[in-house]
Amino acid sequence: METSPDLTGTEARVLAAIDMDGLLGTISRLVAIRTDRGRETPAQEQMAEWMTEAGLDVDIWEIDFEELRAHPRFSIEIERGRSLGVVGSLGCADGPGRSLILNGHIDVVPAGDESRWTVPPWQGTIRDGNLLGRGALDMKGALCCGLYAARAIADAGVDLDGRLLLQSVIAEEDGGAGTLAAIQRGYTADGAVVIEPTCLSLAPAQGGALNFRIHVRGRSAHGALRTEGVSAIDGFIPIYRALQALEARRTSGVADPLFAHYEVPFPLCVGTVRAGEWASNVPESLCFEGRYGVAVGEEPAEAQAMFEEAVAEAARSDPWLERHPPKVEWWGGQFHPAATDPSDPIVRTVADAFRDVEGHEPRIEGMPYGADMQLLVNVGHTPTVMFGPGDVRNAHRPDEWVPIAELETVARTLALTALRFCGHGG
Repeated sequence: METSPDLTGTEARVLAAIDMDGLLGTISRLVAIRTDRGRETPAQEQMAEWMTEAGLDVDIWEIDFEELRAHPRFSIEIERGRSLGVVGSLGCADGPGRSLILNGHIDVVPAGDESRWTVPPWQGTIRDGNLLGRGALDMKGALCCGLYAARAIADAGVDLDGRLLLQSVIAEEDGGAGTLAAIQRGYTADGAVVIEPTCLSLAPAQGGALNFRIHVRGRSAHGALRTEGVSAIDGFIPIYRALQALEARRTSGVADPLFAHYEVPFPLCVGTVRAGEWASNVPESLCFEGRYGVAVGEEPAEAQAMFEEAVAEAARSDPWLERHPPKVEWWGGQFHPAATDPSDPIVRTVADAFRDVEGHEPRIEGMPYGADMQLLVNVGHTPTVMFGPGDVRNAHRPDEWVPIAELETVARTLALTALRFCGHGG
């Protein structure tokens, strides 16, 4: 990759110190450590070791979930035992420069039916200029980009005027408890980059995503006497149609230019439906779950009230449901929307660094998915931008992959961002 003529000698030296072979090998080793279903501790221990080897001072601690659970923004889906927070730091906490967080999550979603993969999901595989494996994209590859950006600064012998913090966090996929734990431990900063897959776009805004669960009651009967029962599936249908109509009302004519290019910028998606116990019975209960998109600037409580009213209105139109109202629960991951002023120094610093790496200005757009940006902004009061390699469309599916060229771009951009945002002596 060519070096921009606008770089200083120190910046060029740091970029030259980025070890791409080492980066790809480290990502592959991290992919091989399974971190699905709450099993993050071995990978966190490995990340702490790699941070130490890279020259970072490492803080590793056991997360107290009982204490964390008392926080109003705590949410989680997978109950965990021993879990670790890991933050590596480089530079001077009391220096004249600014502080910067690079945030990435170690947890991944399950691989699903592994027969649908063309490569082993739990190892890194290089094919056609891409790195494949569960977590290669979302987001072990990006986390390692942060590690190797920090390592290059240390290897080049550059002293930062401020403090660079690399956060390896757990539980992002089910609510962000790891980032919340880091904030509670005192890790906030003047700016942050959450290295989620954005196709190299800069995202100063992210939509919210609230998990919901709805219970629908029916009345069981023998299937041979179907009309003597009330099928919970029949009750589900008008509720589902009401939620589809709610999504259409909420997403039509979105004026926010950061989200206007999405067909459905803040989706409402039903992900699971479970009903019945026996094939020849009328199902007496049904439970369905999904995620509810929340617009930037919208109060989540108001969005929830709108959702609950849509369900109640559907129930009022059906005699059985009116007498047996469906029950709405808000559970698991609760990602609030978040935004940072596009003119904030962290956004401009990342944009300028990207331009000097790639030779053109980055795209600026919002991300429709929930991420830990919302905790850094809303709880940690840290201006944050999302920026990372790969397309989120290739996450949470078989043959998850990330372009190697984008990994290099992100590692280089993060290194320049840290140098410029934190400042350095030379």
